[in-house]
Amino acid sequence: MKLDFGPGVLVAAAFIGPGTVTACTLAGANFGFALIWALVFATLATIILQDMSARLGAGAQLGLGEALIQSAKQPVLKWIIGGLVFAALMIGNSAYEAGNLAGGALGIEAILSGVAIKREILILVIAVVAAVVVSVGRYDVLEKVLITLVLIMSLAFVLSALFVRPDVSALFSGLVPRIPEAGLFTAIALIGTTIVPYNLFLHAAASKRKWADGQGTGAARKESAISIGLGGLVSILILTTAASSLFMSGLEITNAADMALAIEPTFGEAARYLIGIGLLAAGLTSAITAPMATAYALSEMMGGAGKGQRSNLFRGIALAVIAIGTLISLTGIRPVSMILIAQYANGLLLPIIAAFLLYVMNQKALLGHYVNSVRMNVFGIAVVLITFGLGVRALLRAAGLMP
Repeated sequence: MKLDFGPGVLVAAAFIGPGTVTACTLAGANFGFALIWALVFATLATIILQDMSARLGAGAQLGLGEALIQSAKQPVLKWIIGGLVFAALMIGNSAYEAGNLAGGALGIEAILSGVAIKREILILVIAVVAAVVVSVGRYDVLEKVLITLVLIMSLAFVLSALFVRPDVSALFSGLVPRIPEAGLFTAIALIGTTIVPYNLFLHAAASKRKWADGQGTGAARKESAISIGLGGLVSILILTTAASSLFMSGLEITNAADMALAIEPTFGEAARYLIGIGLLAAGLTSAITAPMATAYALSEMMGGAGKGQRSNLFRGIALAVIAIGTLISLTGIRPVSMILIAQYANGLLLPIIAAFLLYVMNQKALLGHYVNSVRMNVFGIAVVLITFGLGVRALLRAAGLMP
């Protein structure tokens, strides 16, 4: 079977954003290779959930937003589900967008170290680029742009990991699950930034358009698993770079841009450029996919599913997310703080959306033979329970009720 990359790469582009890059950098800098197992778990959990979305879109020819509305039997239930999804995606993805724009700006600052450019200008430039891309209105163009950015990002982080010559035995020792002292929240962050709830909407909608004949289920599932697996590998390489170059160095590192500047004296200017380019590409890809996913989901639920990106409804929703995210990112809140806010939003949103997905994937009258098997339900329920626990933990910490 020929592998046709597309929607799975969009998912990888979305979850390897500034939040993931920052979380992986902090994990490696503070705990070495000890938390690689958390990334492996998160990657497998993402593959499980996105497999459901791929089957929903490529097989049943439904977006998740459409399926939720169609599966709700009572009008009141439709309004409740629609309201919850609308609020969750608009609030959650606007927070994500702020972190994406700020993270991309940090990447440019790392590349242009020593050049005085206001961060607000950099944020506006990235926002304009994202707005232009989502306004083009052609899925094939969006797909090519994002695949190109993912390849650039992946190459940058692969080369940066090779620069630092990691200890392979220490790397493999990190596959054994254990949480070092003070490492619980970092482990939660690694998992929470990899399993991105809006990707469930994005993947189903993109797969529906990629395989519009309803015959691409096998290809969609294979492409999804490989793309997400490679995305997880990129995350591991980011952690590897930080663990190999900064663990026990005593340097204060708060994000990937700090890592880029910190390793330059040892590994040369090229290393800083590679990490800066990777962070910029991560911010830009996520700045494009977050508004896309929101627009897909909400336009589907509002009756605009058939028109795709060409509809004014789609463009309006996507541009609104970019605009709100830009305003938030220009408030002066530190970029790392914005990224953490997005993680808290993820903690609230993920178990809700994952539960909705599981509900839809068991509606045989709607999906026919594309419904979940018992094994997929077991895996899915396990992921929902774990992410629910993580969401509660993140919210309690945000409220100051837990250390």
